[in-house]
Amino acid sequence: MSSEPQPQPVPNVIRTELALWAGIITTLLFLIFGDRWVADLSNLLWYSLLFVWLFVVIAWLAFSVVRHADALAILLGEPYGTIILTLSVIVIEVAMISAVMLTGADNPTLARDTLFSVLMIVLNGMLGVTLLVGGLRHREQSYNLQGAATYLGVLIPLAGLSLILPRYMEGAPGGEVTLLVEGWLVVVSVGLYGAFLWIQTLRHSNYFTQLQPHDGTEAVCADHHAHPPVRSIGYHAFFLPLTMLPIVLLSKKMALLVDHGLTNLGGPQALGGLFIAVLVLAPEGVAAIKSALENQLQRTVNIAMGSALSTIGLTIPAVLVIGMVTGKAVELGLSPANIHLLLLTLLVTVVNFSAARTNVLHGIVHLMLFITYLVLIFD
Repeated sequence: MSSEPQPQPVPNVIRTELALWAGIITTLLFLIFGDRWVADLSNLLWYSLLFVWLFVVIAWLAFSVVRHADALAILLGEPYGTIILTLSVIVIEVAMISAVMLTGADNPTLARDTLFSVLMIVLNGMLGVTLLVGGLRHREQSYNLQGAATYLGVLIPLAGLSLILPRYMEGAPGGEVTLLVEGWLVVVSVGLYGAFLWIQTLRHSNYFTQLQPHDGTEAVCADHHAHPPVRSIGYHAFFLPLTMLPIVLLSKKMALLVDHGLTNLGGPQALGGLFIAVLVLAPEGVAAIKSALENQLQRTVNIAMGSALSTIGLTIPAVLVIGMVTGKAVELGLSPANIHLLLLTLLVTVVNFSAARTNVLHGIVHLMLFITYLVLIFD
């Protein structure tokens, strides 16, 4: 019997792509009436309605984008699967960041806050929850130690060069960097991430597979999330960019709402970065938790650490280039308190992933650090 995906009837296509239809309708409504709707946001109820509406639609579309990217990853294999999945998530993130950067009042720390939020959500929140629920269900879980070490070996220097070093440089005020350093950060970020991608997909792909599967017979591939419904390459290649388009078009309106909330409602500036990070990482987080519950910890490690690495490795160059082209200031250096929290997070991650098995204590420690991050936002 052929294993090729069978064409689905039209009613199934309509049902499975409900997120896209909701996105198209929402986009058309905001293109026609959006300027009038956001012209006066002084009414809190009206503002909340618009915010929740856009948040739900964009999050729904993001889940659908990852579903199509996952299906293409399964159909095409590596390295194309990893590249498609990574670029899909990064396009959403860059679209959101650039929209907020170019809308409303200047927010030079937005990119920095978003990257820091991604690291805290992934390395503390996502890993904390997955290690906790996985440990509660399975007591201990195993993963490929070489894979985790490879992720951390690239993530630590990228985080240090991008978010810590600029705070101590004297060539520009605050956490900003000079044009020369901006150019070098673009080169080193793309270079290190490219080298990692080569290792992950070609040179040492075995680092990212499960060494000790439950049945004890063969390694379990953990490069992808739990398999979504898979159709044809053409189907997913058509619907993936089509599903991303409403997100990009709606980003500007969402940026206006975020800017209004931060400026007029007295919210901390770091909330903008947290909001974008939550939108982008929500589909990844659900997949990571599901993998942990299924005792596929290596898949969880690939999802979580891969999200952090791809975000910082590809978003930094994109944001810096946008800043150079538009003349917008980009501040990368974290505050001293956040630098200490980042260093503590990286140290704890290295220690917890230095043994081949994890337990609930590891998850609890990461979750405490995540709660500390949330407290510092409002301090």
